[in-house]
Amino acid sequence: MTAAPEAGWAAGLGDSLRAPGPGVRGAPTKARSSRRPHRPRTGGVASTQTPPSAPDRVREAIMEQCACVERELDKVLHKFLTYGQHCEQSLEELLHYVGQLRAELASAALQGTPLSATLSLVMSQCCRKIKDTVQKLASDHKDIHSSVSRVGKAIDRNFDSEICGVVSDAVWDSREKQQQILQMAIVEHLYQQGMLSVAEELCQESTLNVDLDFKQPFLELNRILEALHEQDLGPALEWAVSHRQRLLELNSSLEFKLHRLYFIRLLAGGPEKQLEALSYARHFQPFARLHQREIQVMMGSLVYLRLGLEKSPYCHLLDNSHWAEICETFTRDACSLLGLSVESPLSVSFASGCVALPVLMNIKAVIEQRQCTGVWSHKDELPIEIELGMKCWYHSVFACPILRQQTSDSNPPIKLLCGHVISRDALNKLINGGKLKCPYCPMEQNPADGKRIIF
Repeated sequence: MTAAPEAGWAAGLGDSLRAPGPGVRGAPTKARSSRRPHRPRTGGVASTQTPPSAPDRVREAIMEQCACVERELDKVLHKFLTYGQHCEQSLEELLHYVGQLRAELASAALQGTPLSATLSLVMSQCCRKIKDTVQKLASDHKDIHSSVSRVGKAIDRNFDSEICGVVSDAVWDSREKQQQILQMAIVEHLYQQGMLSVAEELCQESTLNVDLDFKQPFLELNRILEALHEQDLGPALEWAVSHRQRLLELNSSLEFKLHRLYFIRLLAGGPEKQLEALSYARHFQPFARLHQREIQVMMGSLVYLRLGLEKSPYCHLLDNSHWAEICETFTRDACSLLGLSVESPLSVSFASGCVALPVLMNIKAVIEQRQCTGVWSHKDELPIEIELGMKCWYHSVFACPILRQQTSDSNPPIKLLCGHVISRDALNKLINGGKLKCPYCPMEQNPADGKRIIF
């Protein structure tokens, strides 16, 4: 994403909004590799002025808004519960009273005696009691309506209903394209969460065509995870063995952890499983060099097998947390192997939106107030830089030191012969008479000698 060129208007936005910073961090240097991760942003250019606690403050504000609505909702639920109990008790008393009166009337009818003045008075009192009870219940029900309306007011007070107005419709190629992208993101999220039947139903109702090749990895991963939740290691072990070479290339210890957990299950079976455990220990041979210490611990536990591992120094081997750990390890390594993200793109986008939306709504109001609508005009940029926090550190970002713009696929970073790196657009603008002079050193070179680099 590129930064908005009009930076002067942003100087007076206040402490909550910050103008784009310089195009690069520090002085220009020669291209070099760096192991330090860079912070991704939803827009703007690199800067060192962002307070690290800004996302936390935004999240705290959002949670406080949710808590306000939740408190009003709790009041309504409490009133519903109290009203339900009171209504049930009142109706039961009324039915009991009417039942007694009906029995007395039936008895008088059987005896053939005329209706006494006392019984007539009781009937009048019963009718009055029924009317009063119904009126009281109706009045209490109206009070609940007012409490429900307060929940709606709390939602309107704490949340902006015009969120769609933050981003222009020009961001999407068309309304149909927007709907298709959203539906595909929801379907992928449902597949990743194991809600396969819901995803299939959504595909049918939305007429979304999803290839079997797209669904197959999710179906397989969910099948194996369901087996692990039931403490069945068979499908996971079979999958790990069939992908052994690729897992080794990822430096994954998944297969060893699966064999270790299977061995521990045999140990939990007691002395009767000792011979089977010793026989199964041969699976540890390929992992002896990298996991020698852990293998020694498991072999040492055999000494206490007859006495019971529960009361031995090796009781930690029986901890149920190993199952949760193996599920996490399998999910992480399998997703990495299959080119899938551990978290669904929809959940990541939603979490990022919770941080970015308050800032964007604030800046949109300022833009409209100052009539600077031309500042935010391109669909691949944001008017300011938004810090998303460390959880969203996914890839490196390079900003051209000449044009103060982030590089992109259409404007990639180019490494010159002298080692300095600028964007392709900057290179084209610096060409003079078929030659290029580096803007940071006196070296003159041929523009064709520049090489595209990928961070």
